[in-house]
Formats: sequence, structure tokens, C-alpha cells
Amino acid sequence: MSEIIELARRARVASYALAEASRATKDAALHAMAAALRANTDTIVEANAVDVAAAREAGTPESTVDRLALNPSRVDGMAAGLEQLAGLADPIGEVVRGYTLPNGLELRQVRVPFGVVGIIYEARPNVTADAAGICLKSGNAVLLRGSSSAAASNEAIIAVLRDAAESTGLPADVVQGVPTDRAAVKELMQARGLVDVLIPRGGAGLIQTVVSESSVPVIETGVGNCHVYIDADADLDLGLEILLNSKTQRPSVCNAAESLLVHSAVADEFLARALPALAQAGVTVHGDPKVVAAGKGVVEATEEDFGTEYNSLDLSAAVVDSLEDAVQHIRRYSSGHTDAIITRSQAAARRFTTAVDSAAVVVNASTRFTDGGEFGFGAEIGISTQKLHARGPMGLPEMTSTKYVVTGEGQIRT
Repeated sequence: MSEIIELARRARVASYALAEASRATKDAALHAMAAALRANTDTIVEANAVDVAAAREAGTPESTVDRLALNPSRVDGMAAGLEQLAGLADPIGEVVRGYTLPNGLELRQVRVPFGVVGIIYEARPNVTADAAGICLKSGNAVLLRGSSSAAASNEAIIAVLRDAAESTGLPADVVQGVPTDRAAVKELMQARGLVDVLIPRGGAGLIQTVVSESSVPVIETGVGNCHVYIDADADLDLGLEILLNSKTQRPSVCNAAESLLVHSAVADEFLARALPALAQAGVTVHGDPKVVAAGKGVVEATEEDFGTEYNSLDLSAAVVDSLEDAVQHIRRYSSGHTDAIITRSQAAARRFTTAVDSAAVVVNASTRFTDGGEFGFGAEIGISTQKLHARGPMGLPEMTSTKYVVTGEGQIRT
């Protein structure tokens, strides 16, 4: 028996115990995990330093190093996310719908765990704790395959989480790490029947590989080519503040803005203010000819720029002649993650939110709010840009399936 199959079998056994665990037991495990992360902060940060040093030695871009790096504050944030999950309602057993049929049968559709969830993700070791916590609260055993660049960090975090879960009476195998070699990943993607669902979280290449090569059902998370559109009727002060927050607050994450669209009616005034502010924040703007002409230091944009998720202090920008042109641009280049409009016009906001088909459409707020924690879901598994089952930030309900419970009094079908 291969190592991956053995891990999956152990996860399956652990999932049976977890599916029957009470909310009190699961919440106790989450609190124990949070406490253990804090108690082992030094060990986790030391392990992470090994990964960060190796990444820098390999010439990894600083935006990627930032996603990889942990410090005491980020470890505390991981612990706080687990505690927040403990405070949320348990989705398992929730009645989605229920009614009595004309023949007297009582029908209830209830939420149940998937069983065993495999998560394949890149760089960010905080995902290890987030994913383990959400899977545990939703009753799922989890197989965590992080990237080799975060191997030491993930190993340390998983060891802490396993010990904490076991201390509360749950099997340690509700959380397991998967080897990072390609052969192991391929086998995980083919473990249909032992693994119920796979979730890839990372760059476009990783996601496409898992979607194309997996025989296990996949929930596809998406890259974030997010837009901020400054409408003709925008409050320009508000628009500039939102643009800067969307782009610069944390540029390496998927809900950071990657593209700016400005209505031609306000382009001269807005760009005269926005381009210097972006430059001062260290942002390189890749603009169409109108944006290039509007200010110094703008790089001429290529077709590829408008479809790029930079994950860095780079921003594509274009001037559009109408809201409809903005919608058409977004339909062509957006990844369907998050797109925002800045406007005082209710009609424009309604048109934008109806016409733009993204997982999150934002009116007069930063794209950075598309996040499970910000939405009140607790830590998230990822942000789905597909349309089946789950879309947008995936919290606890999205990590469940349903089954029908049918209760009768001797009814037979004639």
C-alpha cells in the first residue's frame, strides 16, 4: 500500500469519528489548537525562517516571500481564526429544507460532512491552520499538501494541530500532511473513493493542473484579477482611498486590485491625483495610451497586462467611455473573483452589480473585503470562482454536502 493511500485510509477512519463528534467536542479541539499555536509560536516561526531563507536564496520574488513569511503576529492571527470558528454555528445537522409529503412521509434535507477533503496549496502556511480548522468544524478529515517552499513551516504547524486535536479526544488523523513530491500529489488526485473532494488554492498553473488531472471531484478556486471602476458619478476622494487600499494594503493576495478603469468624464481629474499617489505608494502603472498621456512614469500596457494577476505593486489601467465599456472590459479580462464600482449613482450601481458576473461585486468599498474572515465566515478555505456548489469565500456551509432523511410510519409505494 502506498503512503498516500495509507494516509487517505487513515483519514477516512478518522472522518467517521469526526462526523459523529458534538459541536462541544469540535469547539474544544479548535480552542486547543489555537492555544497550542500560541504556545509553540517560537517553534513555528523558527521553522518558517528556514523556509523564508531558502526562498530568498532561490531568488523568490519578495511578494511571494511575504505570502510565505510568518511572525508572532501572524501566528496569533491563525490562532484567532480558529477561535472565531469555534464561535460560529455548527453547520452539521442544519436542516436546509423540510416538509411533509401528501403521503405523510417527513422529508428533511440536512447538512453532512464531505468526509475526507484534500487541499493542495502554495506558499502560504497560514492556510494550513485555516484549512484544518474549517475542515474540523465542518466534520471533515483533511489531507494537507502544501508547497515544498513551506515544508518546514507546514510540518511544524501540522504537528501542533494533531497533538491538540488528540488531546481533546479526537483522532490525530483528522489532520494529516501529504508529502510534497509530484508523485504523491498525482496519487492524491487519483484517490477517488478515499478522498471525497480536492480543493486547489494557489496560482493559475496549480489550479489548472488539479482541475485537468484529478479524478477526485474538485472545487475550483480562482486567481484574482480584480478591477476597480471609477464611474462618471464617483466621489473621487472616496475612489482614490478605495483604490489605494485595494491595491496597496496587501498586494500579494488574491483580492488585491490588479486593474483600474476610469470613466473618461472624470479621467483627467482622477488620474491627475491617482497617478502620483500610486507612484508614491510604489505602484507601477501599466496604462493604455490615455493613461500614459495623463502622467509621468506610466508604462505602456500590453494585452497581457490587462489579464494579469500581478500579486505585486503593479496595476493595469485604462480609460473607458461608458459604464458599458467598463463592463465589457471586465467581462473580457476579469477572472471572476471580485470587481468594484465607485459611484454615487444607484442606477449605475444596479447595472454594474447585475452585469458583472463575478463571485463578489462591490459597490463603494475595497476589493480587499472579499475574504471569509471579513464576511464573518471565520477563516476561509479559499475563494471559489466556479458556479457549482460553492462560489465566493468558502466557509463552513460550503464544506458540507447534504443528505435526505425520510421518516415514515409504514408507508409503501404502490
